[in-house]
Amino acid sequence: MSIRIIEMPHLGESVTEASIAVWLVAEGDKIEKYDPIAEAVSDKVTTEIPSNYSGIVKEFLIEVDTDVPIGTPIVKIETEEDGEDETVEVSADSEDVQEEKSEEFINHINKEIDKEAEEQPQERETKSDAKQSSEPKESSEKSSARYSPAVVRIAQERDIDLKQVEGTGKHGRITRKDVENFDVSSQSQPRAEKAPEQTESQTQSEQKPKSESRPSSPVSHTSAGDEIVPADGIRKAIAKKMVQSTTEIPHAWLMVEADVTNIVKLREKTKEQFKKQEGISLSFFPFFVKAVVQALKKHPIINTSWDNGNIVYHKDINMSIAVATDEHLFVPVIHNADHYSLSGLSKEISRLAGLARDGKLSSSDISGGTMTVNNTGSFGSVQSMGIINHPQAAILQVESINKRFLPTEDGGFKTADMVNLCLSIDHRIIDGLQAGRFLQDVKENLSKFTDESNLY
Repeated sequence: MSIRIIEMPHLGESVTEASIAVWLVAEGDKIEKYDPIAEAVSDKVTTEIPSNYSGIVKEFLIEVDTDVPIGTPIVKIETEEDGEDETVEVSADSEDVQEEKSEEFINHINKEIDKEAEEQPQERETKSDAKQSSEPKESSEKSSARYSPAVVRIAQERDIDLKQVEGTGKHGRITRKDVENFDVSSQSQPRAEKAPEQTESQTQSEQKPKSESRPSSPVSHTSAGDEIVPADGIRKAIAKKMVQSTTEIPHAWLMVEADVTNIVKLREKTKEQFKKQEGISLSFFPFFVKAVVQALKKHPIINTSWDNGNIVYHKDINMSIAVATDEHLFVPVIHNADHYSLSGLSKEISRLAGLARDGKLSSSDISGGTMTVNNTGSFGSVQSMGIINHPQAAILQVESINKRFLPTEDGGFKTADMVNLCLSIDHRIIDGLQAGRFLQDVKENLSKFTDESNLY
C-alpha cells in the first residue's frame, strides 16, 4: 500500500491557476484509474480531472472554489502499489520540505554574514545579536518559530498550542504529522487565544477560508432578509477578467447605424431551405461576423493587442463570440474565421454556442481570440457599450434590428431595417478615425449580402 498525490493538471497553454468547482467523489470512495474525481474551473472553462491511480480517496488537500497554482497537490489516493514512505512524506509534506529548504538557504546566508561581521565587527551589528543581548536565547528562538499554513490550520481546528508540540522535522521544525499525531489532552494549559504574531500574519496571507460555509470575503452592507451567496468559480473568473479589462484598457466608444434590409430579405427567402439542407437555423449573426472579418482584412490595426508598450498585429483572425446562459457569459473562439463561408460560420457559431450552454467548452475553445463580436440585439438591446475582452483591442456590439422610416432621394420615405453597431476600442492602439473607417467598411460589407450565392 502507498499514498499517491494527484496535482492540479495543466488545463491550457496560458492557464496558471484553477480551482475545484465540485468534488465528484468523497473521502473513502474506491475509484478506478481514469475515473473523474473533480471538476476544475479556469478562465470560465469547466474541466473534469481524471484519477491517475486506482485506489481509495484518502484526503482532499484544497478547498472548493479556492484558486491554486497549476501543479498544486489536490488529493491523496491510497493505492495497492508498492512505494517508499519517503516519497509519500515528501509529497504530503511538500510545504514543510519547501520551507526547510528556504531555512537552509537563509542559514547559509546568515553564516556568511556572521563570518564577515567577525572580520569587520566595528561596521556591522546583526539584528540577532541585538536581540540576544536583551532577551534569553530560548525566548528568541520561540518567537522566531515558523509554521506552514497546513500546520497552522490543523492546530486551529484541534485547538492545539504549537508551543507544546515537539517537532520531528529538520532543526526541530514542527511538521504536519507532528500536529496530526499530537495528543490534545496532554497539553499542560489551554491553547492561547492568539497565535504568535508571525504565525497570525502568515495565516491571514496564505490561508483562505472555506467557501462552503461562508462567503470568501466579508460583506460590507446587508439588510434584514438579504441572502448572501458566494460566487461560483466561473463568476469569479468573469469578475477577474472584467476588472482586468476596465483597469488596464482605456476604453473609447462610437456607434454607427446600418441599413440591413437586404440581409433581412435574403434570410427570409432562404431560411427554410437552409434549415432543411444544413440542419441548423440561419440567424442574422453570421452575416455580421462575416462583415467584420472582411473589414479586419482591410484594417489590421483593429486585430491587435497591447503588450508592454508594444502593439502586436495578429496574423490570424480568431473571432470571439459572446454566448450568454442564464448564469454566465462565455466567449468561445472561431479560429481562422476568415477561412469560413457564411454557411460555415453559421455551423461553427451553432456548435460553440451549444458547447457553452452545455458547459462542455474546452480550454482551446476559448483561447486565442483577437476580436469579439457580441449579439446584444438577441435580447432587444438597441445601444450598449461592451467591455473589451482583454487583451484584445476591440469589441463590436450588434444591436437589435428595427424597422424605421427613412427619407429617399426623390423626397419620399421608405421602410428600412436598421441596426446600431456599437464599437468599443482600446484607445492606446486605435484612434477614432481608424475606428470610424473600420465601421464604414463593416456597413459596406453588410450591404453586399443580396444573393443566395453569398451563403456559400
